[in-house]
Formats: sequence, C-alpha cells, structure tokens
Amino acid sequence: MIHFADRLMTAIDQKGAPVCVGIDPVFDRLPAAIRDQTDQPTAAFQAWGLGLLEAVAAHTPAVKFQSACFERYGSGGAAVLESLINHAAALELIVILDAKRGDIGISAEHYAAGCLADPVDALTVNPYLGPDTLEPYAQTGKGVFVLVRTSNPGSDDLQTLPLMDGRTVGQTVATFVADLGISRLGVRGYSDIGAVVGATKPNEIAELRQRMPQQYFLVPGYGAQGGTADDVKPCFNADGYGALITASRSVIYAGADSSDWSAPIADAAAQLNRDIAAIL
Repeated sequence: MIHFADRLMTAIDQKGAPVCVGIDPVFDRLPAAIRDQTDQPTAAFQAWGLGLLEAVAAHTPAVKFQSACFERYGSGGAAVLESLINHAAALELIVILDAKRGDIGISAEHYAAGCLADPVDALTVNPYLGPDTLEPYAQTGKGVFVLVRTSNPGSDDLQTLPLMDGRTVGQTVATFVADLGISRLGVRGYSDIGAVVGATKPNEIAELRQRMPQQYFLVPGYGAQGGTADDVKPCFNADGYGALITASRSVIYAGADSSDWSAPIADAAAQLNRDIAAIL
C-alpha cells in the first residue's frame, strides 16, 4: 500500500492545488431541481452526490464526507454514504471520512477497522481521551487527521487553556501528533498522521506549523466560515506542501438556485483551486 501522504501529494500535483471539497449535505439546501424529484433525503443525497462528485473531480484531489449528515438517516443514509464513497474512489479522488471518532481500547480498534475500511483513505479522529487512543487508527496504515485546533468559536474555551508547562491544550495535542507521526513518514517527508487546524485561527497557525513540521494539515473553515487565502497561507511549509484546504458550503451549494446545478458547482471548485494555487 502506497503511503497516504505520498498518495495525497501525488494527487495534489495532478490537480494543481491542495484543495478538498467537503460533502456536507442538508436536504433543505439542495437544488430545487433535486428536491422536486423526491422528498426522501437519502434519495436526494444519492442523485445530488453523484452529480457533485462528477462536477468537482477535475478540480480537487480530495473529498471529505461529513458522516453525520448521512448517519442521521440510519441504514439508508449509511448506504448512500457507502455508495458515494465508492464513486469518489472510482473517480480516483482521495476519500476522507469526517467522522471524528474517539474511544479507548477495543472500541477504538472497532472504529478504526470500520471507518477506515477500503476505499476510505483517511479519517478524522478526536484525541481528547489521550494519545494512546490514536494508536489503533495509526496501525491501519491509512491517513489520520487528529483534531488539534478546530474552527468553531467554542473551541477556544478548551483548546487555548494554558497548562502548567506554558503550553495550551491545543499545543499539547500538537506535540502528541508530531511524536506519533515521526516514525510514519513517507518518501516525500510527510507523515500519515496529520492534524485538523482551522482556517479561522490564523494567529495560531504558524506556531502550530513549527510544532508539527511533518504533518499534513486538514484545514476547515475556508470560504463560508470566514477563512481567507491569506489566513491559510501559514499552514504550508516552504516547499508549498503540508496543507489541504477544505471548502464545503461555498462549493457544494453554488448551484442551489440553478436548474443546471452541476455547472456552478464545477465553477466554484475550479475557483477554489485557482485561489489556493495562487498563494503558493
């Protein structure tokens, strides 16, 4: 199996920019043309998701599926998620499952085996039960993105708390991530253990990059959440690699008011690609 970071970097080279489209479907926000065909969210997600993937595939190396949007609909939602993941893989996209799993012992092993089953390439993981809980995910050989500094405003209440040694909680988690990843480097110098670092925390990004020089940053919060190209520029190393910038709503709902809804989505994905390529 090719190292995750090496595969990701090759895909980035092929598409021309380190971007990721987040697939976070909400039924009421889907194009009217889709909702007019069915009042069943799962059926709508299937039709819309297939068209979305086809529209963005030429412009993004990776897609990130928000598991919660599908899980709320039970087995039907899970089936659609699996179908769309398989289609994304068939389009040769890097598939990230944003499920934020986190548990101890055998439970973590179950989550790792289930969530990182092929063709999923990477998973987001919650580290707040301790660094030992990250090991089962690391042992799969897939990509792992550990929550370090998240984009939501409430994260400040926990992740910026100072500890006795002067580090914040978030900085301490960054150290865990760097230590775990140091033995898991690909041939291009990056680890398969990465970090989630929000674009809405620009004042902290450069410091976190110093703590995690060989980690890939998965960067949510760009676009609709307020993160800008200037905000995310410090996520990258001097080689122009090290970060994957994620946009969701600004891309996936670009065609919500159009009968030909896939063309605006493709245009938005292409613009995302150009905007991020321009800062490197």
